[in-house]
Amino acid sequence: MARRVNLPAADDLFRRTGEDPKQRKVRAVPDSPDADESAEEEKRGPSGRIKHDEKMTVYVTSSELLDIEHARLAMRSGHGLAVDTGRLVRVAIALALADFEENGEASALIRRLTEE
Repeated sequence: MARRVNLPAADDLFRRTGEDPKQRKVRAVPDSPDADESAEEEKRGPSGRIKHDEKMTVYVTSSELLDIEHARLAMRSGHGLAVDTGRLVRVAIALALADFEENGEASALIRRLTEE
């Protein structure tokens, strides 16, 4: 006599388990009592460790990639910060854009881009 195995149906495997992910709000850090910062300031900072919906490809030279990896490893060994490359790049971009917004023509970003 052959034994029949009960396997889950496709509807069981691909069912919704919670609310719609597009409507769910995810924060990188929990709400703090110092929540008097404006919403605009929150949008300008790096996103931190959350699931990102958008992707961007950036090409770098091998020496630039080595510099990024060296900085990441130095942060880990010297400061105890275990950050991934994506987070490191997002923070660096946020810092450069904040400097540009605050200093405009005198920002490091404008100086570096006009040097090239």
